[in-house]
Amino acid sequence: MSQSAVSFQISPVSNAQDQMIQQKIDLKTKPLGALGLLESLALQIARVQGATLPQDTLKIVHPTLLVFAGDHGIAAQGVSIAPSEVTRQMVQNFAHGGAAINVFCRQVGFKLEVIDCGILTPVEDVEGIINQRLGAGTEAIHLAPAMALNTVDKGFAMARDLIERHHQAGCNLIAFGEMGIGNTSAAAAIMAAIMQLDVADCVGRGTGINAETLALKLSLIEQALQLHQHALTGPKAVLACLGGFEIVQMTGAILAAAERKMLVVIDGFIATAAALVAVKIAPNVRDYLIFAHQSDEQGHLRMLDFLQAKPLLSLGLRLGEGTGAALALPLIQAAVNFYNQMASFSDAGIEAVV
Repeated sequence: MSQSAVSFQISPVSNAQDQMIQQKIDLKTKPLGALGLLESLALQIARVQGATLPQDTLKIVHPTLLVFAGDHGIAAQGVSIAPSEVTRQMVQNFAHGGAAINVFCRQVGFKLEVIDCGILTPVEDVEGIINQRLGAGTEAIHLAPAMALNTVDKGFAMARDLIERHHQAGCNLIAFGEMGIGNTSAAAAIMAAIMQLDVADCVGRGTGINAETLALKLSLIEQALQLHQHALTGPKAVLACLGGFEIVQMTGAILAAAERKMLVVIDGFIATAAALVAVKIAPNVRDYLIFAHQSDEQGHLRMLDFLQAKPLLSLGLRLGEGTGAALALPLIQAAVNFYNQMASFSDAGIEAVV
């Protein structure tokens, strides 16, 4: 398949067995709905995994978290508290096991992989970093398109191959995180373009910028949307004009994982921007997405509402890296375990309270 023809065939999940699944959940030894979001999560997982009989069990196999890293031309304008060099330094930190995402993945049982999608300077002679570079950082989006349209397809093709490797290894749940100084600017621009919102409703303080820097960030993103307004003809064009190399590959990975009927765990603001684009490309993707948390970034709740998503956690996180997605894994496993293992009223000889 040529890169210009990358497309994804994503089937909707079936809700034909919803009544059976819901009855199994309802007859557990608890009041109706007493496990809250874990119940709707168990229903979603059962749909994705094709449960057809009450005795069918759910499972999480080889859960894997991918961190996509890339640099952004707009960062040179000072829209973050940190310079672009920090992206590379953090990628090294991931490879050496010292970041928050490493700690959390070790704690909860996620396998972690780090993908260099296009940081300014590659990390040499360090094991554990996968090279899927699309360039040395994007163009500054307020001055030019972030990348060429065929670069988006190249990124999608790379992401599909990456997901296929994990699918072949038996992985059935994959989570996504990111690292890239300036990427909240790209995500906010994508959000404004996809959701047709004013930039002021989308732009937040990212890593903790002050009011002056926030005003600069807002102005540059408004310039970017004005510059590209006639080119934003579809979701791939939005990525090409406004995105980042890591956001492109994350979008492609979301599409590829849904194509393979894997559960897809979405982290925070930047990962949700990628999910916005993926759902715009293929609406059936939404069936496979689990939203880990509501981040502290200003526009994230609005994004989640747009996607009709109820996040599992709300911890005030704004770190990125996939940290919220990692912390959600025990809750996902809890939904699977109660569905598989919790006694029904008849099993336990208890009079039903439903």
